Amino acid sequence: MSEITPELVRHLGSLARIELSDEEITRLTGQLDAIVDNIAKVSEVATADVVATSHPIPLANVFRDDVVGEPLTIEQALQNAPDTADGRFRVTAIMGDEQ
Repeated sequence: MSEITPELVRHLGSLARIELSDEEITRLTGQLDAIVDNIAKVSEVATADVVATSHPIPLANVFRDDVVGEPLTIEQALQNAPDTADGRFRVTAIMGDEQ
């Protein structure tokens, strides 16, 4: 039995202040109903002895120690830049005279 009806979708759209066409209401009714059905299926197989997870493999942050090294020279930093001027990257201006 479908829990999501066109009237419910229309009401939800109204609450969200989203104007929905009849076509969108029909499409969303089916999509939202499928989502609710899939959540119900997952809920059926979820058991108390299975711990909820957000990821199937345990994750850990991997950090490396900060090591002071030699900085790049200006020439090294700019060697692949498409355009440079006076030891700086040259880019297209994005602001007008108000700079």
